[in-house]
Amino acid sequence: MVSRLEEGSPAPPFRLLDQAGTEVSLGDFAGRKVLVYFYPKADTPGCTAQACGLRDVLPDLGTTAVVGISPDAPARQAAFDAKYGLGFPLLSDPDHEVAESYGVWVEKSMYGRKYLGIERSAFLVDEQGRLERVWYKISPKDTPAKLQAALRAA
Repeated sequence: MVSRLEEGSPAPPFRLLDQAGTEVSLGDFAGRKVLVYFYPKADTPGCTAQACGLRDVLPDLGTTAVVGISPDAPARQAAFDAKYGLGFPLLSDPDHEVAESYGVWVEKSMYGRKYLGIERSAFLVDEQGRLERVWYKISPKDTPAKLQAALRAA
């Protein structure tokens, strides 16, 4: 597992398939800000609240893009997008390589059972590909508000 990333450091690059089966890379967003957020599983209550919250603030973000990443397959991501009309790329990271590079593939515990999974986190990447803001263990409802506050402060 990789250590935690810090603000000001380069964002780890990625190239993953989105919900339509199209390759999307971090470099595709060069010259504009992008929120890269990681969520555990599509169409679960917390992940739905987070995604819908971000969908609802998209009109207020200007040129800032939003990209969600989870281990879900593109077909599951597509169903999630279609069900809630999210309107932004949902990327499939089935081998959790990108999650590991961002330090969000961690040991978790539920009902005394330990397992590895995604720690819900978000990263605001600036126009030059550097981490402007880093939010590990972010709550679903705080993600849109923290993003908007960071954009206002910039």
